[in-house]
Amino acid sequence: MIGSGWSAPTTCRNGICAGSDHLPSSGVTIENLSESWLGFSLSGPRSREILARLTRADVSDASLPFLGCRPLDIGLTQAVVARLSLTGELGYEINVPASQQRALWDALLEHGAPLGMKPIGMRAQDSLRLEKGYGVWSLEFAQSYTPAMSGLDRFIAFDKGEFIGRDAALAERAAGPSQRLVLLEIDALDADVTGFEPVSIGAQRVGFITSGAYGHHVKQSLALAYVDRSIAEKPVPLSVHVVGEPRTARILAEPPYDPKGLRLRG
Repeated sequence: MIGSGWSAPTTCRNGICAGSDHLPSSGVTIENLSESWLGFSLSGPRSREILARLTRADVSDASLPFLGCRPLDIGLTQAVVARLSLTGELGYEINVPASQQRALWDALLEHGAPLGMKPIGMRAQDSLRLEKGYGVWSLEFAQSYTPAMSGLDRFIAFDKGEFIGRDAALAERAAGPSQRLVLLEIDALDADVTGFEPVSIGAQRVGFITSGAYGHHVKQSLALAYVDRSIAEKPVPLSVHVVGEPRTARILAEPPYDPKGLRLRG
């Protein structure tokens, strides 16, 4: 499968990016590359085989492991290739200068179509990512949610010394966040939640949906939500409004598709 590339939103205005006021007096610059680099997401059991047809470089698991990232010559251009995927399958994100995106598309189709590769859209990618419980920037991850709420605190190196927000992050780690991000299975009928629907226990609101979709492989209506920490730690039956109708929902202890992540690391 090949999905269209996209860039995470940036907080830059008039050429000035967030963090510029913390730059040292010399030696470091910040440049917004969101519009100058584009690409595609390539994923599926044969994605490594397709990538290998596009480059002379070694793309074996040993050379480009899960979460690895390296420059590769793809066709006539140099790309930045990261081994990660929102679909829960073996996959790669391939980014090239914007002027080379069409050439990358043509090369992917030429070498991938004979192996069964087909284009997919963002709605299909949403279905697949929710089967894995993967959050995305601007929905599950944003400045208004703390690292401990979203589960991203495991990536913070608290022992690296001072950094902006360290004291607040340490205090929250000690006290615990007010809410946590969870994956829900919803007893929906012919519709799914889309975002910001309330999550309740009886008449008490205990959280809200961030995104939702139908998981076509696992045949479940799924959603990610922030719920009160006490609810996340001791799951109980919940109620979620789907197109105005209350439906029963449950917190899943693990993603319904490949919970050990073996396919990602294949």
